[in-house]
Amino acid sequence: MTKAPAISRTGARRHDREIIALAVPAFGALVAEPLFVMVDSAIVGHLGTPQLAGLAIAAALLTTAVSIFVFLAYATTAAVARRVGAGDLQAAIRQGMDGIWLALLLGAVVIAVTLPAAPWLVGLFGASDTAAPYAVTYLRISSFGIPAMLVVLAATGVLRGLQDTRTPLYVAIGGFGANAVLNVVLVYGAGLGIAGSAWGTVLAQCAMAAVYLVVVVRGARRHGASLRPDAAGIRASAQAGVPLLVRTLSLRAVLLIATAVAARLGDADVAAHQIILSLWSLMAFALDAIAIAGQAIIGRYLGAGDTRGAREACRRMVQWGVAVGVVLGVLIVAARPLFIPLFTGDQVVRDTLLPALLVVAVTQPISGIVFVLDGVLMGAGDGPYLAGAMLVTLAVFAPVALLVPAWGGGLTALWWTMGLMMGVRLLTLWLRTRSGRWLVTGATR
Repeated sequence: MTKAPAISRTGARRHDREIIALAVPAFGALVAEPLFVMVDSAIVGHLGTPQLAGLAIAAALLTTAVSIFVFLAYATTAAVARRVGAGDLQAAIRQGMDGIWLALLLGAVVIAVTLPAAPWLVGLFGASDTAAPYAVTYLRISSFGIPAMLVVLAATGVLRGLQDTRTPLYVAIGGFGANAVLNVVLVYGAGLGIAGSAWGTVLAQCAMAAVYLVVVVRGARRHGASLRPDAAGIRASAQAGVPLLVRTLSLRAVLLIATAVAARLGDADVAAHQIILSLWSLMAFALDAIAIAGQAIIGRYLGAGDTRGAREACRRMVQWGVAVGVVLGVLIVAARPLFIPLFTGDQVVRDTLLPALLVVAVTQPISGIVFVLDGVLMGAGDGPYLAGAMLVTLAVFAPVALLVPAWGGGLTALWWTMGLMMGVRLLTLWLRTRSGRWLVTGATR
């Protein structure tokens, strides 16, 4: 990392207050998002196994689609935070509106593709004849909520850039509650079955998007920012998002390769891998919350031209990443007798799971640093470097992971390659932050 002056005790406390104020609500909002699918699964599961299987397939497709467009939140956060740091709130909100308009355009394209292609997309998953119709129904109806989901991503980025992570938390909680009530009413009360679950989720997502739009529009009027679509601004938002899209797709490729390799190792290995991956994703929420704080804080400092503040904040957040990583690692080890029985009663799966889980515990501090530095560079608008670094990581990871079965390695060896992946990411991100090339100041990068 770029050499920075030692942080005073007062400065450390100031950074800690900022990080906590942004990260804690962000963590709550992140955790609330997967609860949507959990509620749908719990309600639809009582309709029958084919319905639940159909939901699982459609939900996987929808989750993938939304995760691909997460750059709407990341790129908007960095761009808005820079303008906030520069003291130009009007331009900050105008930039946010460009991101929202881009989200609406992308959502319209996704609907146009999904509606006719739904049976083909479901077929890619090898759905059974009994589950496929339910998957197609859920996917087609849910596609109408995708523009709202993308607006939520972009608007969340606007508010994060404005240093507000509390509003997204409140909206996420409200959306979760509305989704649960609507699902029960439409699935059972109205007797719509799985279609009712899909419509309930769409309505909840549209309500969340509406709340965000009200908040952003009020801010725009308060500061005199235009609400009209601006072709140049939308194009700039898209260009800023492309590198982050490449980064996200590369990361998704890593996870898909890991699952494919685990499947080749045997049923017990892939079952254990799925359990670990679920836990790994849950822990990622805690680390990602710090990264989100990093995006907002670093963008604001660089927008204000304060490179010293950016370096100090980066250093302090790295310390937070290490500390949270250590705590998560210890929790994994200490709580394993409690949570492993919740996932499986198969002794073979448990025996396969335990040593790989210890690898995850050991590598959590590395993950903590990686998440933080990823957020720092996103906040700096350093997307092209992040894209290149993730492609390098994928190029290193893929051949090593694919050779695990040939070398006779099991799930533990596979998760050591996941540790290698995080190590490569750590190296590439550390080299960048140490170089100081990310410290580009001004309202725009």
